[in-house]
Amino acid sequence: MVDDEPDLRYLLRRFLERAGHEVTDAGDGAAALQALHRLPPDLVVTDMMMPVMGGAELVRRLRADPGTAQIPILAVTGDPQLAGGADTVLTKPWTSQQLLAAVAELKAQKVDRR
Repeated sequence: MVDDEPDLRYLLRRFLERAGHEVTDAGDGAAALQALHRLPPDLVVTDMMMPVMGGAELVRRLRADPGTAQIPILAVTGDPQLAGGADTVLTKPWTSQQLLAAVAELKAQKVDRR
C-alpha cells in the first residue's frame, strides 16, 4: 500500500488487516519500488498524487519491468485520469466495503491468470 498521508495509510492498513490481508506500506512510489523488489506483493494499492515519486510513475515502472508487470494495481485517487495503467481505480471518497471488494476482485483475477 502506497500513500504519502500517514493517517490514510493507517486507515487502509486497518481495513485490509481486519479483512485478513498482510500489509506492507510505503510513503511514496520510490520507497514502494524498493520494498516490492525485496518482497513482491500479491497486489499494489496506491495513491496517485505523492511527493518523490507519484503513483503514475510507480505504475509505469511496475508495468515496464517484466518481474512486476503482472502485479495487480488498485489506484485510489481523487482524479481517475491520473490512474492510467492501473487495473482498477477507486475514486475518493470511497467506503471500506468498496476498497475490500476491489481488493478481493483483483486478487481473484490474479489467481485466475495463473
